Amino acid sequence: MKRILTIQDISCLGKCSLTVALPLLSALGHETVILPTAVLSTHTMFEGFTVKDLSDQLRPITAHWKQQGFKFDAIYTGYLGTEEEIEEVKKIISDFADENTLVFVDPAMADNGKLYPAFDLAYAKRNATLCGIADVIVPNITEAAFMTDTEYREEYDEEYVKALLNKLVGLGAKTAILTGVSLSEGKTGAMGLDSKTGEYFVYQNKKIPAAYHGTGDIFSSVCVGALLRGLSRQQSIEIAADYTAKTIDVTRNNPDKPWYGVDFEATIPELVDRVEKLK
Repeated sequence: MKRILTIQDISCLGKCSLTVALPLLSALGHETVILPTAVLSTHTMFEGFTVKDLSDQLRPITAHWKQQGFKFDAIYTGYLGTEEEIEEVKKIISDFADENTLVFVDPAMADNGKLYPAFDLAYAKRNATLCGIADVIVPNITEAAFMTDTEYREEYDEEYVKALLNKLVGLGAKTAILTGVSLSEGKTGAMGLDSKTGEYFVYQNKKIPAAYHGTGDIFSSVCVGALLRGLSRQQSIEIAADYTAKTIDVTRNNPDKPWYGVDFEATIPELVDRVEKLK
């Protein structure tokens, strides 16, 4: 059994970040160690949420792990609240990662052409330095544009996506995967670039006409979980993209239609079955 460390916030209600990563990675057969950067009463789409920053706990917790001699097969980072947290996470990666550790970074900070309200361009640039030490990064197009000083476009072609990918691997990442990539009408998915071989890889599936909070966390968690099971990049992005689309579709058909997150719990058996068949 592989052991994976995931570093991100935990929203107690709302189906995102650690409340998505932990069950999905566990379902995929990995021992999942969590390092919460903050605890929120709900995710930030709710009004009046509470938040407790845990930045001052990152070093004591990881120092204890190091004292105990723990190692990780993968380190997966998600939403990080401050530039200082990013720097602390880089130190943690330096302390625990070796040549056999998969470092997977989701630089969650922006969408739809805009940074999240708490962030600025300096934060985006700091996140780019974290991406620079990763084996795999999975930004969306907005995040990639901010990190690479590229004009964000609502409408784009494959050449624009390839140019973004080349700039991303130029940051230092070994493999860059752009999420939310639509290369034809009615389709969406992901496209990636292997910096070592220069190979592009792409997957497009049917675009579901609905949007929910936390779907990026679902894609990232399934993708890193599949990679850690030994599946190829192509297989991993296909599984992650299809599973994300499936959870959106299932939620869309739920009479209650929970706006705050998707019903990913209902489709975990299908995910596990698909991965087991590909072993």
